[in-house]
Amino acid sequence: MVQGRKWKIGVAAGAALVAVAGVALARSADQEPAADLILRGGTVYPGSAAPFKGDVAIRGDRIVYVGPKAAGTARKIIDATGMIVAPGFIDTHSHVNGALASGDPAARLVLPFLTQGVTTAFIGVDGGGDPEVARTFGRDSGAKGGEGEAALGQSSRDYGINFATYVGLGAVRLKVIGPDDRAPTPEELAKMQGLVSTAMCQGALGLSTGLFYAPQSFAKRDEVVALAKAAAEKGGIYDSHLRDESSYTIGLKGAVAEAIEIGREAGIPVHIAHIKALGVDVQGQAQAIIAQIEAAQRAGQIVHADQYPWSASGTGLSAALMPRWAQDGGRSAMLKRFEDSAAMAKMRPEIADNLRRRGGPASLLITSGPADAEGKTLEQIAKARGIDPIDAAIAILRKREAGVASFNQSEADIAAFMQRPWVVTSSDASQGHPRYYASFARKYATYVKDKQVIDLRAFIDRSTAVTAGMFGLEGRGQLKAGAFADVIMFDPARFAPRADYIHPALFSTGMRTVVVNGVIAIENGEPTGAAGGRPLPRQPKPGSCR
Repeated sequence: MVQGRKWKIGVAAGAALVAVAGVALARSADQEPAADLILRGGTVYPGSAAPFKGDVAIRGDRIVYVGPKAAGTARKIIDATGMIVAPGFIDTHSHVNGALASGDPAARLVLPFLTQGVTTAFIGVDGGGDPEVARTFGRDSGAKGGEGEAALGQSSRDYGINFATYVGLGAVRLKVIGPDDRAPTPEELAKMQGLVSTAMCQGALGLSTGLFYAPQSFAKRDEVVALAKAAAEKGGIYDSHLRDESSYTIGLKGAVAEAIEIGREAGIPVHIAHIKALGVDVQGQAQAIIAQIEAAQRAGQIVHADQYPWSASGTGLSAALMPRWAQDGGRSAMLKRFEDSAAMAKMRPEIADNLRRRGGPASLLITSGPADAEGKTLEQIAKARGIDPIDAAIAILRKREAGVASFNQSEADIAAFMQRPWVVTSSDASQGHPRYYASFARKYATYVKDKQVIDLRAFIDRSTAVTAGMFGLEGRGQLKAGAFADVIMFDPARFAPRADYIHPALFSTGMRTVVVNGVIAIENGEPTGAAGGRPLPRQPKPGSCR
């Protein structure tokens, strides 16, 4: 179960984890239990400890032995010779809400994640987390939560992966205020704080925001601080898609400063989602952003981040190009402004500047939307229709919202962020972008093997144990006796992505075995159809939900 306690990950913490693992191994070796499954003879990366050749034994939903060759017997033994054995990967930022909520059991397996070795994912990100957290977990939405509640985490549904969720500013704001550009009244703000508090008691990780997106972009800092305080009172985390990752409004540096200030004023740990320097105006700023964050860390704040290993972000066409004022009131209001000549005269130069900021029409690939636009760049669409790229974008949006892959980051910035010990792995998985099927596989194949930006242990630790430590995931992210049996085995020569921007829905290769809470989900590289995942509600701060 997710605990409210937070761990600080550093040299001292890493040493402590190794020491604890050593005690556990010695105890397990002395009292060898029978096992259901043994992964035998692989190179074991236990998470925040040095790798070694040995075995991992599992009984029920727990690991019972990690070390040199296990002396006991098992119902099933998998030969791991030449393979890497590691904790299941933890994805801190994903959009698999739809798959997990599906009525189709096959969809709830989330095979694009399992075939990459992802056994746990965070949802409700970018401010989208449903305040009815109990409903997200598949429980009675009237469940209150709190310490010692037997129902916490129980669900009648089967899931392929474990998942935790945030409560989102956007969902809360829409519920209370709607899509309009205005501040809440005192009564509305109190109602919003109440929704956040209730969600925290139902097991939310904390408050997520997507301050770049309308209508969340209409929220001023004081409003966000007030809601973050409600999450902080219950032991939560503040997770933010920054107000600006580029130069749209307050700039990347200003947005990082705002996130840090919100955390300081609310007394809450800060997690920056999918950290990046987006667009031509801010490329090259990674080192300055790193300095900002590490100065806050030295001052005593808890600040960390995640990153997906792609140079193209994924967002909506309207979010990428439309001014925020044009989205005041929602999509219907935006469409009316398209028919207003005065509004369009004001809008066009702002769209043009946003297009320039993102690298021009050739840098925007339509990944979802009208069928005749999918798989083409905005430049290609404009040329084929003989119109201006701005008119092409508006024509697409008149039909429906579209998803885009926006090529806007430099490899130097990606590498600089990836090398920091407080930046962990995520996917930002969304349909139409290859990051849904291939983020962890790509990080390994591209940034560990090919470019050698980080080494294998750093990749594994920052996809498992370091992540679990940041978010207080008890019993996850490490291979040690007593931990939950989320275990993966992959072929270091073959673990690689197949998905790309043109073919985004291809499963990765080389993941041989995936075990989720003791259930074998992938065997010999093939899905078994078994669902071992669970909801992971965060335990609120003791005494805060009475």
